[in-house]
Amino acid sequence: MANSQAEKSHTIREIEQQPALWVKAVKQFATEKAKMEAFLGNLEKKHENIRVIFTGAGTSAFIGETIYPSVRQSIRNRGWEAECISTTNLTAAPYLYLDAQIPTIMVSFARSGNSPESVAAVELAEQIVKDFYEITITCNHDGALAKRERTEEEQLVLLLPDEANDKGLAMTSSYSTMMLTALYLFSEKKEQFEQLVERIADAGEKMLKASKEIIPSLVKESISRLVYLGSGVFEGLSRESSLKCLELTGGSISTMYDTPLGFRHGPKSILNKEAMVVVFLSNDSYTRKYDLDILKELYEEKNRGPLVAISEYVDSDVSEYCDTTLTISANQSLDDMSLAFSYVIFAQLFAYEKSLHGGISPDNPSPDGVINRVVQGVQIYPYHEEKK
Repeated sequence: MANSQAEKSHTIREIEQQPALWVKAVKQFATEKAKMEAFLGNLEKKHENIRVIFTGAGTSAFIGETIYPSVRQSIRNRGWEAECISTTNLTAAPYLYLDAQIPTIMVSFARSGNSPESVAAVELAEQIVKDFYEITITCNHDGALAKRERTEEEQLVLLLPDEANDKGLAMTSSYSTMMLTALYLFSEKKEQFEQLVERIADAGEKMLKASKEIIPSLVKESISRLVYLGSGVFEGLSRESSLKCLELTGGSISTMYDTPLGFRHGPKSILNKEAMVVVFLSNDSYTRKYDLDILKELYEEKNRGPLVAISEYVDSDVSEYCDTTLTISANQSLDDMSLAFSYVIFAQLFAYEKSLHGGISPDNPSPDGVINRVVQGVQIYPYHEEKK
């Protein structure tokens, strides 16, 4: 699929290592589950209500957006509430998002742990919130977030295996493995989750194989726009997927994301002959009805580009209403959150191959420094708690 030089790149290695890395990460964290449960259990005893904020910058923020619909119920079972707020918003307007009197756990996702906004967000929360706790899920044990010094009751740091610290500019295995770690942390049945990861990894391997068979013909399509659509957990996944192609093609392909129902409300105007649309199909029978509706509607459009459907299983209704179908098995066995791990592999591989096809280096798609592995040029200002 890729040439020999590309095979040596960090980006392709980091995409392909994911299934094995997911299994390795959960085996590692299985030895730490007592520490995880003790940290969460102590806070449960100490506070009647707690606010959990999933946060990060860029792709790290999209981890929270992807897992939130899946984990909110297990968090509510503790009597807590969860939400997603990026560090870029928390840093710029802390007075809108941080409440001094509400006990708060900030779950920070960080590849490097050195993004200025991510460091500023936890420092602002510590300054503003009376009872503030932090969970750092990071790929870098030398990062500023990992090295923050607080008590064991106030801070939990979960360090991923070294391989998860992606060297390529765009986050791939760091995104999926941090996502997996958070799901494991908040899982109410960790032993069952450990078994589930084997099936998630198997689906990932199948997606790698299926993608490598289909993507070579897709990258030859003349497109200048790319849209990802998905509901529930697939909305956050669609946002991450659209960013991957934007990053790895150096902005040469304009991308966007939406839900299948939301796409009709204006964003559909992006369609033209050079616009490719990818629909992530849900395994939930109710949600899937809406996915199929937009697929059928888009298939009938005259002014459109390639239409691609990603599904776990073979479905004649899907195959009839798209140009390309990618499936990874013959039966529906995984829930949508578990499927997200294999689905994102397609988006990563497509972006990678489209980058090569355009003569761009996937490891460094922005040689002029427009974007960087760790964001540059951010000025953090001191915050004074004025009355707003």
